[in-house]
Amino acid sequence: MKILFAASECAPFVKTGGLADVMGALPKALAARGEEVCVILPLYKDFAQAYREKLTHEMYFYINLGWRRQYCGIETLVENGVKYIFLDNEYYYARPSVYGYGGDECERFAFFCRAVLEAIPHIDFIPDIIHCNDWQTGLIPVLLRTQYQWLDLYKDIKTVYTVHNLQYQGVFDINYVEDMLGLGSWMYTADKLEFYGGCSFMKGALVYADKLTTVSPEYAKEITTPYYGERLDGVIRARGKDMSGIINGIDTGVYDPHEDPAIEQKYCLKSFHLKAKNKAALQKEMGLDINPDVPVIGMVTRLSGQKGFDLVEYALNNIMNLGVQMVVLGTGEERYANLLRWASWRYKGQFSAKIEMNLGLADRIYAGADMYLMPSKFEPCGLSQLIAMRYGTVPIVRETGGLKDTVQPYNEVEGTGTGFTFYSYNADDMLDAIRRATKTYNDDPAAFKGIAKRGMAGNYGWDASAEKYLAIYNELVK
Repeated sequence: MKILFAASECAPFVKTGGLADVMGALPKALAARGEEVCVILPLYKDFAQAYREKLTHEMYFYINLGWRRQYCGIETLVENGVKYIFLDNEYYYARPSVYGYGGDECERFAFFCRAVLEAIPHIDFIPDIIHCNDWQTGLIPVLLRTQYQWLDLYKDIKTVYTVHNLQYQGVFDINYVEDMLGLGSWMYTADKLEFYGGCSFMKGALVYADKLTTVSPEYAKEITTPYYGERLDGVIRARGKDMSGIINGIDTGVYDPHEDPAIEQKYCLKSFHLKAKNKAALQKEMGLDINPDVPVIGMVTRLSGQKGFDLVEYALNNIMNLGVQMVVLGTGEERYANLLRWASWRYKGQFSAKIEMNLGLADRIYAGADMYLMPSKFEPCGLSQLIAMRYGTVPIVRETGGLKDTVQPYNEVEGTGTGFTFYSYNADDMLDAIRRATKTYNDDPAAFKGIAKRGMAGNYGWDASAEKYLAIYNELVK
């Protein structure tokens, strides 16, 4: 089977979030099963330099985007049995950041959707499946169905669309979209692309893709409700028979405390006691008081309300009064960045934050912290809790989306569970979960170690999930 993944980012080439990790791992897992897999994405200025030097320039062609005629170069490389295709256009992608710079996101990714389909005759790869991801690729199923599928080259191609985060939908002015893509006025109705007066890239995929998936079974259920559905719950309910929730995995080769070059001391389940050296190193690096007996809570996250920072803000003083240390790494809303800067000053030696993206430091937090806090308002899947457990760090999470699917609550009586959880989205319930975790850490170290080691022993790879995706593809091409 030939599978073409279309996405706006992919690790290790360019990464801003969990989508890149999924695109870096799932295609490799499928290729390892004998499938022929390609990944296609834009060639950004932020493309990792080490891989840029490996690129092979294949050819270029031009794309008509309304009245615009735009260059599109094709650069390729092969890694781990997967062919990666990078679409080069400096006007759209040679910018200081991957997203949000220039105010023309609609045009950048309308170009990308068109370019993916236009590139197919040039890449010697006629896919059976195009697997699209998030709003940036949402118009690929629309364009395929309405403008390309009558051509012999495209007539048998099927599409799968994965929602990684329903909140980000790519909603733009109808006239702007129509000017570039020429879909026809009949497409902008409530049963197609129209969304509260605009055109939604994501809604287009939800309507036109052959199969839909999202990144955890619980989130697949949640987004059929108005609370989580972001005003698309009606569309999702209408496509219910075509929607599947498949939990994400992580690349266990990349996230491996026994091999990770970024951490102070490598360790594994059998040498779990060595993890303490990473804690001491993290405390030193982040300017915390070096004390092996104080529990360290880590967060590596986007600084936003979705990630529960309003709860952290409300409860911060009470958290600090529990006698813990906190380490936070991330970028995002200035409001929360300022909160973290203030907390680093107010609780010097006890709280430390870095407002940046730093993959090496992220791994050192996963390895050095005792607990990992994810109080998300909603969480489609979440990879951080999986990475934390892989590194033997105990998650404290809200029971939503993939967090509910992947973290088993600690049961003191039965001696089971891999973390501490709370259900209602409020600061008091979050604080209670943190209090229970710190009490277990302080009063019953053996039980806490058992929680950490059960988490570390879990299977967080892509094997089971890759099989589920293959079942969906096979259903479409049988």
